[in-house]
Amino acid sequence: MSSIPASHREILVTSALPYANGSIHLGHLVEYLQTDIWVRFQKARGHECYYVCADDAHGTAIMLKAEELGISPEQLIETVKAEHEKDFAAFLIEFDNYHSTHAEENRVLAEEIYRRLKANGHIATRKITQAYDPEKNLFLADRYIKGTCPRCKAEDQYGDNCEACGATYSPTDLLDAKSAISGATPVAKESTHYFFKLPEFSDFLKEWTRAGHVSNEIANKLSEWLDAGLKEWDISRDAPYFGFEIPDAPSKYFYVWLDAPIGYMASFKNLCDREGIDFDRFWAKDVSTELYHFIGKDIVNFHALFWPAILQSTGFRTPNEVCVHGFLTVNGKKMSKSRGTFINARTYLDHLDPEYLRYYFAAKLSAGVEDLDLNLDDFIQRVNSDLVGKVVNIASRCARFVTNGNDGVLAPGVTNPELWQQAVDAGETIAAHYEARNFGKAIREIMAIADAANEYIAAQEPWKVAKQEGREAEVQDICSLAINLFRVLMIYLKPVLPAMAEQAQEFLNDDLRWDINIEPLTEHRINVFKPMVKRVEKDKVEAMVEASREELPPVAMVDGEQQAAASTGSVVSIEPLASEITFDDFIKVDLRVARIVAASHIEGAGKLLQLTLDIGSETRNVFSGIKSAYKPEDLEGRLTVMVANLAPRKMRFGISEGMVLAAADDDQGIYLLEPDSGAQPGQRIT
Repeated sequence: MSSIPASHREILVTSALPYANGSIHLGHLVEYLQTDIWVRFQKARGHECYYVCADDAHGTAIMLKAEELGISPEQLIETVKAEHEKDFAAFLIEFDNYHSTHAEENRVLAEEIYRRLKANGHIATRKITQAYDPEKNLFLADRYIKGTCPRCKAEDQYGDNCEACGATYSPTDLLDAKSAISGATPVAKESTHYFFKLPEFSDFLKEWTRAGHVSNEIANKLSEWLDAGLKEWDISRDAPYFGFEIPDAPSKYFYVWLDAPIGYMASFKNLCDREGIDFDRFWAKDVSTELYHFIGKDIVNFHALFWPAILQSTGFRTPNEVCVHGFLTVNGKKMSKSRGTFINARTYLDHLDPEYLRYYFAAKLSAGVEDLDLNLDDFIQRVNSDLVGKVVNIASRCARFVTNGNDGVLAPGVTNPELWQQAVDAGETIAAHYEARNFGKAIREIMAIADAANEYIAAQEPWKVAKQEGREAEVQDICSLAINLFRVLMIYLKPVLPAMAEQAQEFLNDDLRWDINIEPLTEHRINVFKPMVKRVEKDKVEAMVEASREELPPVAMVDGEQQAAASTGSVVSIEPLASEITFDDFIKVDLRVARIVAASHIEGAGKLLQLTLDIGSETRNVFSGIKSAYKPEDLEGRLTVMVANLAPRKMRFGISEGMVLAAADDDQGIYLLEPDSGAQPGQRIT
């Protein structure tokens, strides 16, 4: 018999705050669907669970976007918030409160936390020199400065690193630096900034990150920052800036990443004030309530270093766990606008049922941080096979025998108690998988029950038994058990498929509770079955992809860009095709098959990996700008193609003795060229 947890839990859950200057896309939805499913599961088990979120509404980007549109920042964030809420609701993501960081609750809490940090001696001030746009009267973040790389001379590079050669530098080192906002030449200007003394929490964070609050994989990543030595964190920005002004510091504003996580507290405070919930019961130190943050792996440092340190200093509780997920790929590759796989939530909704995606993501999600791949062919097959062919098929095949033959009343008992008990007993295993965020394992257990139910129906053949006089009760027994098994499946799937569960509740005349022991429905009247889910049609998936496709204008590769690409150790093909060369020119290029015998990260290189290449007679050292696309351990042993007679190039990290060939799409996804099987290191490509 399934047992229900005796202890009642009080849980607060958050998702990362979407930025208020763009639409929600399928990559975002990995997180919000994962969180919503987990919260719905907790509520289904009878726990008190609140799910809050908000739009992240501050920062220079918001201010500039509003200016570009000719509206106020407040108008922009309100418009985007309404769009976000509409899309989330359409995907059946059920927040208990959805707020904005540009809210009075957040202003009050941010100021209170700052005052506590300052009173505890954890705020420092000092003068720093920054690039300043004299036309916009605006201090420029690195991403708003562009110029020529001081090392490889690649043009149109950002102010902190070169995407061509991987060099890192100060914005003041850029050649021909220009403001990306106005085009003006930046000048150096001094300003007083406010810093959070993060290094003073190093010992606390080393212990906290190893105490089960993050996974071991994330703890290992965090240890890289901790072991290297934490730096004080700049929490201020100068006017003009869209955000909250720092108390007693005119024209100084809280950096967006200071008040963004406080937005979790503010959204919950707004809910508490509206619903009469005790805020301190969830945020005071040493409380028995639980707090979970769901985030992507790209913002771990903010949530598992800065945020717990701030909470520790200011007397608030820290999270029980920071639950980290990976990114979304589509068909095994980075989402791409040119391929139509950078899909906005609204575009998906224009073509497909949101529960298709809820189910598919659930079937592939785990507690780890590995990326999740949306394979569109597999998506079609899995939804059609599992939901249509297995789960709903049970009810659609058997319901009419009950409604037509017994006036909709189920049999008085269970004809196969072993099969029934097998389905019920699986509940605790399934619940454990949901709790651990191993949704994929939960779905596999659920589908195993569906398979067993369908095998039972196929073996009993009620449609044949119904044709034999005097066996009416037997038909009712078979189909009543099948309907009860369908009910168990929908209880387990309710966190994933809330809309389908509502339809099942209407059909079964039952509320599908999982917070009590599951008993069969006997002598219970069901309603007429109505179709619950349609098959995924391939043409609709294709139409969605086509609607998402953006044709980007061709970009010519100029000499400076060619030089920059060469310096990274990889060749990137950019349309339109370069001007023609003669055969005599081409024959000078010595292309060789190479085996990657070693690959490693390079300290201080944002884009580069160091490769050791075996070309048969010797090994070569090559620096290649493919770090964003590959993990070093995944490269070792692979064959690729290299330019073997390229003159060695001295770089900041050493000598690069060649170039590996790669291709890049419009979204800067990078793909190494790989020879066909059978090729051997050192063979010349002709």
